[in-house]
Amino acid sequence: MMQFPARMARKMPSGCQLSSSVYVPIRFHNTTKRFELFIPEVSAKLQLLANVSLDSVTSSVKILPRHKGGNPPPRPDGNWTAYITRAGESTTIEVLVDIVSNNGDSLTGLQTGVVEVEYISYGPHGRTRHMQHAVLPLHYPEVSSNKLIWRKAEGGAFVLPIHTHILSHLDDPLQVLRAKYRYVLPHAKAGDVIAIGETPLAIMQGRFRHPQGVRPGVLARLACRLFHPTSSLATACGLQVLIDIAGRLRVVVAVVLAVIARVLGSRGMFYRVAGDQARLIDDVTGTLPPYDQFITLGPVRVQATVDALSRKTGFEVAVVDVNDLKRVQVLGASQGVSHRWLEAALRHNPAGNADEQTPIVLIRKSALRKAHTKEYLFLQWKNAISGLGEVNQEDHVVGDAEEVELMSFL
Repeated sequence: MMQFPARMARKMPSGCQLSSSVYVPIRFHNTTKRFELFIPEVSAKLQLLANVSLDSVTSSVKILPRHKGGNPPPRPDGNWTAYITRAGESTTIEVLVDIVSNNGDSLTGLQTGVVEVEYISYGPHGRTRHMQHAVLPLHYPEVSSNKLIWRKAEGGAFVLPIHTHILSHLDDPLQVLRAKYRYVLPHAKAGDVIAIGETPLAIMQGRFRHPQGVRPGVLARLACRLFHPTSSLATACGLQVLIDIAGRLRVVVAVVLAVIARVLGSRGMFYRVAGDQARLIDDVTGTLPPYDQFITLGPVRVQATVDALSRKTGFEVAVVDVNDLKRVQVLGASQGVSHRWLEAALRHNPAGNADEQTPIVLIRKSALRKAHTKEYLFLQWKNAISGLGEVNQEDHVVGDAEEVELMSFL
């Protein structure tokens, strides 16, 4: 078993070059109660994603053992020394990623890096190859540079999609909303509802798997053919992921009842029997890069997460699944939030399903009225003296964090 506890990053000049170093601590656990397990091989590689050319960028990956007591020490040549983990014990390694560029724009254009760690487990079970992935955000949008636009929605609501960095399992939902990045709270007011997409929440919970680590069984390979070709369960790996989390028996029962129901002219039986996760799984290509290479599961402990976020931020929170077909599913919401109103406000999917990087939508319950909105009055005055004319309330522009703080004193 592997864990990715934290991440540390730094940027520094080096002569005429710019470089960035990222450390990824990884812990190996021997979860058996009496067997020793060997780690004879460990290797890692890196994939970089950017919105600029990477021709001037070079990268390297090193594995640094951090065993207890420092024994055995790292080899000077960088090769891995086989290590034994005793029953119930663990050891740690660090994956050091170095990124170097002769062009500063190339580094600032980096979006994320995907570290793929491959290792061999050797013991009573035989010799097996395993793979884990760590997604590392490398770019964090400046809040002060964002120009966020309120949009008019159904139900008398206004919605504000919030642009963030590419989220990963290293992110804490509370920090994303509250203090660390200041994405949401500079724009939020009492009575607003914070809607979080179910897939971004699942990603922050680490609920994604690479198909290479999924081993489809006979049931998955046969039953996946019963689904519509566009379904995330229409592939052997996608359905096998559901079998792994829901259980083989439950999926078998769901398949049998679904076939019977289909003969009788009823649809949707499989999803009702197989559970919520059956609807929430996104197969490869179902999410923005780099997660388009992974199978993403649905989030867990949704209502508990909503309650905790609401309690710690002071705002009403909801977790939703929205698509471009105007289908909205509320997976969890603060007490007092109307599901019907929430569905109406999000029906046109303001967050989008492409690469918008807007996993959070701020929803304002009341319309932005001229006589009662200080931000509106401020922008009216600002635009009047600059000759820009009247502000359209349906395209209400929120400035940077400093402007928002200034508005609060008007």
